[in-house]
Amino acid sequence: MFRLTDFSYHNRTVFLRADLNSPVKDGRIISDARFRAVLPTIIYLLEHGAKLVIGTHQSKPYKGDYITTEQHAEILGGLLGQEVEYVEDIFGKYAREKIQALKPGEALMLENLRFAAEEVKYKPIEDCEKTFFVRKLAPLIDYVVNDAFAAAHRSQPSLVGFARLKPMIMGFLMEREVQALTKAYETQEKPRVYVLGGAKVDDSLRVAENVLRNGRAEVILTGGLVGHVFTLAKGFHLGDSNLEFMERRSLLELVDWAEEILNEFYPYVRTPVDFAVDYKGERVEVDLLSEEKWLFDEYPILDIGSRTIEKYREVLMGAKIIVANGPMGVFEREEFAVGTVGVFRAIGESPAFSIVGGGHSIASIYQHNITGISHVSTGGGAMLSFFAGEKLPVLEAFKESYERFKGLLEG
Repeated sequence: MFRLTDFSYHNRTVFLRADLNSPVKDGRIISDARFRAVLPTIIYLLEHGAKLVIGTHQSKPYKGDYITTEQHAEILGGLLGQEVEYVEDIFGKYAREKIQALKPGEALMLENLRFAAEEVKYKPIEDCEKTFFVRKLAPLIDYVVNDAFAAAHRSQPSLVGFARLKPMIMGFLMEREVQALTKAYETQEKPRVYVLGGAKVDDSLRVAENVLRNGRAEVILTGGLVGHVFTLAKGFHLGDSNLEFMERRSLLELVDWAEEILNEFYPYVRTPVDFAVDYKGERVEVDLLSEEKWLFDEYPILDIGSRTIEKYREVLMGAKIIVANGPMGVFEREEFAVGTVGVFRAIGESPAFSIVGGGHSIASIYQHNITGISHVSTGGGAMLSFFAGEKLPVLEAFKESYERFKGLLEG
């Protein structure tokens, strides 16, 4: 795959596909974490005289955080200390004229790419190539740099459509992500511990099945809704109120799949031994085998309990490799952040090479100043797809582009 340092960018027009999709509250972006993650790539390109065209998506149509990229351009400009012009167009005449007017060392930000209908669907590379988006912009572009690891599991025009038409190059963030994830996945160092939490239960089941079946994990620790599903699969009852919640989320239909995984790999999948419920507005911990389990019938489980945190901590301190995705509970509420913070702190204190990913996980790490984690991944869904052993369309596109254009390096 092409690296950023392979080419000269002076006076060249570069389309940079970033992922600056950020949390929004009351119409304002409230975190610049993803902007900072891509800064080294942007600075490198501008310092080397590129004419930089930046594209990102923000949310999905009809959602509350589906906004223009005007703020994205402002935030990026503030971090760079130079103007990043917001262009209220994607591939129309106005956008193309603005791109052609760029001078070396200048940058512009295209409108939210998902304002273009073509960008909302997942299509194979050959279909993405034929879109108006690609056909209109390709003649103006010399190189494509992709630093959008968080979207690497998607096949859309801006992500893969240029790969066979122009050299597609990994940005510094993309390269760092791929190296870290590959190291964790392919290493033979043991024990390798996976911590699967959060709400992406089907994705987490795919990861569990893949790493256990292919001998890439010794232990899986579960929490969040992933933990709920495996706990039910082990035959424990989590109470009527929690079952009703899970039924509404269509999670009960995943219990059979979790049971199949347990039938094959039972000792390797650990589930919580106690949980914390919201009892009249307070955190109350309930042991799974205690008389107090009646509380599960009426009160929602919002976190793992202290005994589980301690057991998980012991496992994590002895690990050589740790891969973690998703929180242990509803960490947005301080009294139910105990499990997530406890587990992530243990990961940070462990001597293991550790990767933690997923938007909620990252938010929790920064919010509680957790340090010591080897690599914080910007991609939740992309990271889960990677560890599930699936081919990521963006990584496949990099390979295809390299094969097509590697002759340029020999010249």
